[in-house]
Parts: sequence; structure tokens; C-alpha cells
Amino acid sequence: MENLQELLNQVLNISLVQGVISNPRAKDGVLKIKVRPIEKKEKLYFQLESFTRTQAFHENLAATDASKRILDYMKNFRQLQIVTRSADYSVLVSNKGKVTIQNKQHKKVRKEAEFSHNRSKKYILQEGVAVPFLQDLGVMTSDGKVVRSRFDKFRQINRFLEFIEDVLPQLDRGRELTVLDFGCGKSYLTFAMYYYLHELKQYDIRIIGLDLKKEVILQCNDLTEKYGYDKLTFLVGDIADYEGVEAVDMVVTLHACDTATDYALAKAIGWNAKVILSVPCCQHELNAQISSDVLAPVMEYGLLKERFAALITDGLRAKYLESEGYNTQVLEFIDMEHTPKNILLRAVKTGKKHMDAREKVRECETFLQAKPTLEKLLYQDSSR
Repeated sequence: MENLQELLNQVLNISLVQGVISNPRAKDGVLKIKVRPIEKKEKLYFQLESFTRTQAFHENLAATDASKRILDYMKNFRQLQIVTRSADYSVLVSNKGKVTIQNKQHKKVRKEAEFSHNRSKKYILQEGVAVPFLQDLGVMTSDGKVVRSRFDKFRQINRFLEFIEDVLPQLDRGRELTVLDFGCGKSYLTFAMYYYLHELKQYDIRIIGLDLKKEVILQCNDLTEKYGYDKLTFLVGDIADYEGVEAVDMVVTLHACDTATDYALAKAIGWNAKVILSVPCCQHELNAQISSDVLAPVMEYGLLKERFAALITDGLRAKYLESEGYNTQVLEFIDMEHTPKNILLRAVKTGKKHMDAREKVRECETFLQAKPTLEKLLYQDSSR
């Protein structure tokens, strides 16, 4: 791979726009790697963002180390696309390890990439563009500026919309879609969903927000009337008892406390929802159940047991979704520095049930002596 080494020596500098490593020989590990230049503390680094089926990992490396890392990756990948300011390169690696490099020079040199690690992010809802519901919810001023003390909320809303943007191909544009938001609270994200899908993306969408707080629901319904959001409705109700629809396309449940998340997931599965977005919260149930002689020395520390139980709870939930025919990802919702409750489960219906996932989950539960509510809700009768 000497010719590839020479190419990397040539392009790993400020002129690099991006690189993409793809087409892995094995499908059970890293599936793709993106490479881009970044600046940290006035020094140039290269960020390698590697993707598995469910996770993304980042490395920031100096040019020499980045070159070695890319060469290691290319032992298990067949293709590398490199874009620089002056040329495009296509690298192909045969099954026998032969490297072929093609390049295309640009007639006009491209603009230098924005490589600052702290460069301004392009949000879906942009600062400077006034959004009525964000003004009424105290996130934006009347001229579209984000209130500094609410910038974390602004980022959270945009991050959530990015997750929805990723699943748009799964949503049918040819008919009315129904979305249920369980435990909607003050409904920052519910309004954001409606605004994004209906106003910006022109989907025929009906969204129902459900929460137990009557005063909050009254306030939200007043806002929908003010904005003319005819297909956005808020109701007072309990996740476990809601029976207001027969079919749902997407279920959203954000920070539903403890087993309320399980009831929401079970409802979503029962409706054959195409997409499920869930940010669990306050996972207490398994903390009271877990018992293991092997883990006992560690579980003596209450804080560690609490965090362990929360992670196990969400891991089991993800596997139950897989067993019911969902391609499930466990993703970071917002940075850990803002809240420890930052895990988002994103599940897309494939229809292919994974029975082996259910068996593995049961083995794990037996080891931990745990019996989560979601299992009881899904398998309380023998028909599933």
C-alpha cells in the first residue's frame, strides 16, 4: 500500500475537505469512517468518525497518526473517497490487496473547508429566523435571537429534529401520518416536530400530545389555536390507559419516568409504529430487583448500582424492540455535561423479528434475577 501511503502524505493537510472509507469486507464491526480536518488549540488534527450499526466513535489524530490509522482501516475496507480543494481521489482495494488510485483535478480550486473544531453549527431551526412557538416558550426573542440562558434547550430541540430528519425516508408522504408524543410536558419538542414536519417539510401530519398535567395541556392547546396548528392536539391522559387511536406511524416518549417508558414502548409495538423515539428517565425498577453474587461487591455502592441498573434497563429495552422486529440504535441525545439522562432509543420497524435476541435477554435477566415491566407487557400471554 505504498501508493496509498504517498497519497495520504499528500492530502492530510489543510487542503483536505473530507474523506470517506466504505465497503467493509466484514459486516459485523465498523461499517464506515469519515475523515475531516479540525483545529484544536491552534493545531491541525484529523477527526476520524467511525460508525458501527448502532454507534459512532471519534478520534482526533495528528497527520502521521491519522495516516497510520487510515492504512489500518484499509486492510479491511475496499474503498476510500478523498475530496480536497484541488482534486478528488478514488481508492479501490482488491480482494488480493492491490490498490488502485484514480484522481480528477478541479479546474477551480474549492473554498477552504471550515475546519475549526468549534465552528458554528448549522441548525435545522436557525438562529436569526423567528419561530413563533420558540418565542412563546421563552427560547427565542421576537427578532429570532436565542435567549442565552435557553441555548441548551435550543440545541436539544435541534438535536431531536436531526433524529427525525434521519427517519424521514421511513415516513409515507402520500397520506396523513399519526404521531403520538407520550409525556409531552411543556411540549417544546412536540411543537418543534409539528413545525418541522408540517411547516418546513410539508408532511400531512397529525400529532397528539399526552400528559397528566392539566394546566400544561391547557396552555399547549391555547398555543396550537394561536398558531393555527389544526392537526396538533394535546390531551390529559395516562400512557398505560390511552386507547384513542387504532394505528400510529411514530411514537415519541421523552423522559417518561421509570416504567412509563415501558408502557409507551409496548403501546408503540402493539400499534406497529414504524418509528419509535424514546429517551428513558428515572429507571428505578431494576435497581430494586437486581441481585447477583458475582456482582455483589460492586453493587454495594448505591450510586454504581443505580447507574448500572439504568444502563441494563435501556439495553434490555433495545433488545426487546429488536426481538419485535425493530432495527434499534442506542444513541447520545445531548452531551453528558448537560444531563446524565442522555440516551435515546431509535427504533425503525423492519418486520423481521429476532427470536435469538429474546433468548439472550432472558439469559441476562436470569443472571441478574430481574423481570422488567416491558417483558410482562409484551409476553403476558402466549400469543406473542
